[in-house]
Amino acid sequence: MIAVVHPSSIAGSVKAPRSKSDMQRACAAALLHQGTTTIKDPGRSNDDAAALGVISKLGATVNDQKDELTILSNGVNPKYDEINCGESGLGIRMFTPIAALSSRTLTISGIGSLVNRPMNFFDEIFPQLGIGISSNNGKLPLQIQGLLKPSNITVDGSLSSQFLTGLLMAYSASNPQHVTIIVKDLKSKPYIDMTLKVIEAFGMKSPINNNYENFYFDNNSSDQNKRDVVYTIEGDWSGAAFLFVSGAIANEISITGMRNDSVQADKKILEAIDDAGAIIKYQHGTYIITPSELHAFEFDATECPDLFPPLVSLAAYCKGITRIKGAKRLTHKESNRALTLQDTFGSLGVNIDLDDDWMIVRGGSSLKAAHVHSHHDHRIAMAAAVAALKADGPVKIENAEAINKSYPAFYNDLQTLGAHIVIEH
Repeated sequence: MIAVVHPSSIAGSVKAPRSKSDMQRACAAALLHQGTTTIKDPGRSNDDAAALGVISKLGATVNDQKDELTILSNGVNPKYDEINCGESGLGIRMFTPIAALSSRTLTISGIGSLVNRPMNFFDEIFPQLGIGISSNNGKLPLQIQGLLKPSNITVDGSLSSQFLTGLLMAYSASNPQHVTIIVKDLKSKPYIDMTLKVIEAFGMKSPINNNYENFYFDNNSSDQNKRDVVYTIEGDWSGAAFLFVSGAIANEISITGMRNDSVQADKKILEAIDDAGAIIKYQHGTYIITPSELHAFEFDATECPDLFPPLVSLAAYCKGITRIKGAKRLTHKESNRALTLQDTFGSLGVNIDLDDDWMIVRGGSSLKAAHVHSHHDHRIAMAAAVAALKADGPVKIENAEAINKSYPAFYNDLQTLGAHIVIEH
């Protein structure tokens, strides 16, 4: 699919997408929760669908009623020998330890860029937990055989917090006694806050968080079997970041459906937009973003690397040199995002330099019409579309359907705001 985004004036109000990070964690917790879970306002992205497919194969029964899901589960009881996590990095890293709560031999697989992402973590950690594992030289597919036995372990958190999320979920469901997970160099701490929030909401055994350096499970039991759970999926700051940047560079818009008290890492997009000079107001559950004269800013995205694409779209329209830290976190995404952003925005006339862990964006000049490719990366497709709103001509985006991974309604939402977008199949 090709999306042709024309220079456009936007206005009006739009509801932000649901958080796939929250949705996938809620699906995992619903599988582990022995009873009935109602998930309200569920996400509908490809990653969300993959998570529902995984929990169905691992033993849950899912009843989809459009505006809510009812999930019945008695814990992990696999119905199939192979579990496919789609193209979700969180899915593969979270559900693999959870699947190991069963003694059944299982194959864990994925599709697309996921098959090339490193999974050495499991080869190193699983034998310490009594789990048999074989991998494809540290990549998918994995073959595992539980039963997971919670033990005192030390894990490396420098590549991704998603591995730790899976362990925390699996440990919590196992109701361990006096067990500690020690974590070295943890990145993306706000995502662990989200994991702990979901664990607590579902009444699972929550660990004591000692400054993100270790997580201790004491001898208190959980209450997860004592009640049914109703959980509402919050708005997605990762996807909404592109809407916020659209308002900052194009025209005033309103965004609804976002929690002001969210622990999501990508809520920091508000800080970057404010630092760049745009105006943000929050009134009665609605954010109002108004453009102003934009200037260069400096931002540390180490804890929120998914913000790089919308940050680059914003920086492209800021006069001066913007510096964004955390570029080393971009290597193992759907694409190598540092190089992909450099290539894509280079086509639009924006000069981007990479200096060790810094991305340097020289903005303020007019962006030009161009023909770009998403590189099968949903966030690159959205970044290009947002940047196109004030370019000097149309921007043609190939493989534009990549947005379905996280935000299927993205082009429709921009069109609702008045953007001129032509979809070519």
